[in-house]
Amino acid sequence: MAELKDEELITNAQQGDLTSFKTLVIRHEGKVAGVVRSMLGSTAEAEDIGQEVFIRFYEALQKFRGESAVGTYLIRIAINLSLNELKRRKRRFSIFAREEEGQFEVDDNNPMDLKEMINHEFNRLDVDFRAVATLRLVEGYSTEETAEILGIPLGTVLSRLARAQKKLRAGLEKHLN
Repeated sequence: MAELKDEELITNAQQGDLTSFKTLVIRHEGKVAGVVRSMLGSTAEAEDIGQEVFIRFYEALQKFRGESAVGTYLIRIAINLSLNELKRRKRRFSIFAREEEGQFEVDDNNPMDLKEMINHEFNRLDVDFRAVATLRLVEGYSTEETAEILGIPLGTVLSRLARAQKKLRAGLEKHLN
């Protein structure tokens, strides 16, 4: 099964071959998990979303026409589900946001490593900026692929990426100064 292309596995899975579907899951689960973790952090919700991506894919399998690559299709589902979760979180925790703001300020008594600072500032990005930054900076998708996955114009990707980088830089400078 591992030597078959995604297109062949899809055709087999559409005909009821669960082994082909399982091969697709194994082939793409790492990339999906990486995107979801980049968007949501390493949380129980991220794990649930990762599983939900493949459930949604299985439910839509008969409708899948191959207009985009399987990996692109799965990442689009992962991003959309992650964005929905971030919106739910924002509604749920908006009351506590003011209390948490600035909790990771770096001082002599509470040093924070660079990775923590980056994660903290990354998580503070608006969800639209975070989606673009995740796909471009963390997952390494091209600008064109990012536009396709998110279903937005190329110029919007470039604009959001520039803004995300500016916000990240400003946040990191604040911590480091």
